[in-house]
Parts: sequence; C-alpha cells; structure tokens
Amino acid sequence: MFLNLLRRRNPEFLEAIATLHRAGSLPANTYPIDLDAVGRNATEYAVATKRLGLQAFAMTKQIGRNPDVSRVLVESGITHAVGVDLQCAIAAASGGLKVGHLGHLVQIPRHEADTAAALEPLYWTVFNETKAREAGAAALRQGRVQDVLLRVVQDGDRFYTGHEGGFPLDGIVAAADTIDGIPGVRFAGITTFPATLFDAEHGAVRATPNRSTLAAAVELLTAAGRTDIQVNAPGTTSVSVLEALAEAGATQVEPGHGLTGTTPAHAFTDLVEEPAIAYVSEVSHLWNDRAYVFGGGLYVDPVLGGVETSAIVVATGGSGHAPARIADLEPLAVEMPAPEAIDYYATIPLNGRTDVNVGDTVIFGFRPQVFVTRASTAAISGIGTDTHKVEGIWAADGSAPLTFPNS
Repeated sequence: MFLNLLRRRNPEFLEAIATLHRAGSLPANTYPIDLDAVGRNATEYAVATKRLGLQAFAMTKQIGRNPDVSRVLVESGITHAVGVDLQCAIAAASGGLKVGHLGHLVQIPRHEADTAAALEPLYWTVFNETKAREAGAAALRQGRVQDVLLRVVQDGDRFYTGHEGGFPLDGIVAAADTIDGIPGVRFAGITTFPATLFDAEHGAVRATPNRSTLAAAVELLTAAGRTDIQVNAPGTTSVSVLEALAEAGATQVEPGHGLTGTTPAHAFTDLVEEPAIAYVSEVSHLWNDRAYVFGGGLYVDPVLGGVETSAIVVATGGSGHAPARIADLEPLAVEMPAPEAIDYYATIPLNGRTDVNVGDTVIFGFRPQVFVTRASTAAISGIGTDTHKVEGIWAADGSAPLTFPNS
C-alpha cells in the first residue's frame, strides 16, 4: 500500500528511480531514499519536539543506517540516534549522529560493554542488575558515570514475542535505588516498547497498556522523592502523536519509520511526513509467463499483517525507454518468496504480456526493515530537479559495500 502512496505523493521520486536504474546508477536490490524529503520530515520532528520539550533520537535500522541520511538528519536538527543494537549505535556514530540511547531493544553483550561505553551514550537501558553492573564497570573505565534507563513492566503490557524482560513495576523504586548504589551508573528514568501502536481496525494510533505502566512508574518514583525522571516512549512515532506523548509524560521519542513516512498510520492517512523510501529491482529472467525479479531485500515488515505486495514494472519493450510517466503505470501483483525459501527472486505473473524484458526496472513500495536484509541503500538528492543524483551506495548495515579491486 505504500507504493500507491508514493505514486500519489512523490511521483518525481519514482521517476528518478527509474531513470537512475536504467542509467546504471542504481543497482538492483537497492532501497532508494529521497534524501531531501527525509530532511524535510526530520525538520518537522525537530520543530515539534522543541516546541513540546521532547528529546528526539532517530532510529535508523529500517533505512539500513545509511550514513548520507544520518548527515542530513543532523543538518535538519536531529543530532542523536537510538541504536536498536550495538552495531546500530556504531553505525549511527560513524555516520555523524551522536548516540542518544542504546541497550533498548537489544541489550549490550557482556564483552562488548566497553565498546558501548566508548560511544558515550546519553542513556543506556538495562533489563536487570547484572547488565547495570556491566554498564557501570565499562563507564568507569571510560572515566565517566552512565545515566541508565530501566525497562519497566507489569502484567498486561504488550511486547512482541521474544522482546520481553525488565523490572517489575511494583519494584521500580527499589530497582532505582539499587542502580544508584552501583559504581559507574545512576538512575535516570524508565522506558518500554511499544508505548504506541497502530490500531488497524479503527485506523488510529493508540496508547498501549505499556504507556500506563510508564505513568504508574513515574507516580511511584515521584512519591519516593525522585525528580527529573526521563520517560522514553518509542513506538509508531509520527509528528501527529508527539503532542499526545508529551501530555502523557514522555520526555524522549524515537522516530524511525516516521522519517520516511512509512509508519502504519501513513498508509491510511496523509500525515505531514512525505513518503521517502522505495525498493528497486529488475527483471532477471522470464519463465512460464512470469517475470523473475531479483530479491535480497524482499522483507516486508508484517506490522500491517499479510498485505498483498505489488510493483511497478517499467516495461520498455526492448527500447530502453519508459513508456509513460512512472506513477501512471498500473502496479502488478507480486508473488513474494515463500517463507521457507531464500528471497533470490520474486515472481510477477505477466498474464500474456509480451512487452516486459530482461533488465526492465521494477519498483516496489513497502515498509522495510533494511538492516535484516542483504540489500543496499542509496540516498538520492535533488528529486524533482534535473540534477538528482545518487549520494552513495551502502550495505544494509551502513558499511561500505563489498567491491572487487579495480571493478
């Protein structure tokens, strides 16, 4: 459904993708990113969070930790990142973002605590006392004291399977006191995930029970004499929910898909953020009335359930030229790789069409999680002008892609 959003709200981006792929500037199995649109989206966050007194940490896993995007985020007013894991924090720092938050969602492995501490994160989330002691020891070796956030939980909270863990709500005051007794760390606040989720049935973003747990924890900590409590409240973050988060007591937010206009809410409502990411591939071969399309990045984030996938096939009929405005081409249904198969290819039934050729451009629009794929990312600047260009090609983890010498 994000493909139709791109066709309607960012047709120039689709035009540029097709042009750059035909010219050989965008390889297949790449996520193009509209760099200027991301910059405008980030500015919207910077302005809104400043007005509301919120601190914004950018999540960059879903855009493959692209360093060109990190640079533009800083230029647009978002200076710090949240690392979903340590590698994400390292990539963000390498791209020019400071590390605002790490350890949440993925804790820091014991023997990597020194690397994490060297990044000098503003906040470090721990799920238990052992992890707090590891963080404290590593921080002391860096000659500093680390502010930590505690993941707080109570029965009824919602977590994705495999994401559970944290400090029970009824023991949160004692846990904060324990943290303050550990050398090298001090209690700074609380966190959860997700604090907000999209309700597809009602077409609206709603608070999860976890947000009530955060509020209850603040009450307990305040009653115990604690002040200046940081409340980190990530999940389905768009500019449209910031005011509600601030009113609920949040002090920190973590926009991710909001930066590319691909939260679930963006699929249903035109929000202020512009759609700014796609996936480009090409026809590898034709077989039994089907076009086989190169994969590698065909992971569709299932947050909206089992939605059908479609793609625009820029059929050139062998001429090498697009037949029409790209956004006007009718998308074709895609048969995605089976869950038990590696995504070497997706297949597109042609239903007798003969104008599709090997090498033709194929453009998808879905909600990605680039860091779990083997795709590339490429930020494109100058969309809508005659001077659009690819700023760089990067691997899915934000590193320089493998190249062969002198290739």
